[in-house]
Amino acid sequence: MNPEAGSLRYRSDIEAELRSIVGYSPLSLYHMMRYHLGWVDVSGQPQSGGKLLRPSLCLLSCESVGGDWHLALPAAAAVELVHNFSLIHDDIQDESRERRGKPTVWSVWGQPQAINTGDAMHTLARLALLRLEQRGAAPEKILSAVRLLDETCLRLCEGQYLDMSYEERLDISIADYLEMISLKTAALFECSLKLGALLGTDDERVIEGMGRFGNNLGLAFQIQDDVLGIWGEDESAGDLLKKKKTLPVIYGIQRAEPEQRAGLLHIYGEERIVERDIVRVVEVLDGLGARRYASDVAGQYCQRALAELEEASICPSAKDQLRSLAQFMLEREY
Repeated sequence: MNPEAGSLRYRSDIEAELRSIVGYSPLSLYHMMRYHLGWVDVSGQPQSGGKLLRPSLCLLSCESVGGDWHLALPAAAAVELVHNFSLIHDDIQDESRERRGKPTVWSVWGQPQAINTGDAMHTLARLALLRLEQRGAAPEKILSAVRLLDETCLRLCEGQYLDMSYEERLDISIADYLEMISLKTAALFECSLKLGALLGTDDERVIEGMGRFGNNLGLAFQIQDDVLGIWGEDESAGDLLKKKKTLPVIYGIQRAEPEQRAGLLHIYGEERIVERDIVRVVEVLDGLGARRYASDVAGQYCQRALAELEEASICPSAKDQLRSLAQFMLEREY
């Protein structure tokens, strides 16, 4: 199973839940949300939305542990809204003018309105969890879900803080990087799998195991993103142009010979990386085996995820689906 296949299975129900939560108010605030979610263009013309990977993981987790995935739809929607509110704010902080090939919310409507849109989307995510009551979830389950989502949001903020604090530093270690992505990326994968399991079973051991599976899967996913951000066909080394301290770059700086390292540090010390520097950086990283190293580390985290999956008390067919998903995420080229 790949993300598209998983999303297709749940897509219509997830989108219906999301649209019900976001609503159809004519207020431009909600138009900005619908635009960011990919449902409409700037003028309001309909478009297709995103892949819905994280909410699909939530529903698959619920079903895997023996629960009714329909019950978990509000939680799945909440995860997707949290993910997207964080992206709206990230785009402002990174001064990114494009996301998914189209202008970002702030670049169209300005930073103040984009901040407000992200804040409102975060609030809708929390309110979404209260809809679990309508699905028959027990009050204690709802409280646990709210706590888990809020704790995850705090971890996302901590990860973003670290990410921004690394922008002007050239002494970032691999351990620093792994701490940052464990908060910024892996935390939401962990939350997605734990929320689904929480709503599908009372077995704490299973719930925690699914969370660990999600955390390791998120680490593998982000590191593979790092590889694609430099060598992927669709990225054109976009991460290098943004001076992102991704795993291949950190590894390259640490493993480079003194002259090579001085050259890399000089490039990353410039106010802006220009196109002519990209070829040189990629040449150095290729010569040091940075791509292979990062891919190997992603593979290690994928194997850790699969090991957690093997220990989980879930049906074999569910394990097969999750195993296939993990392998696809590691081998994807986009």
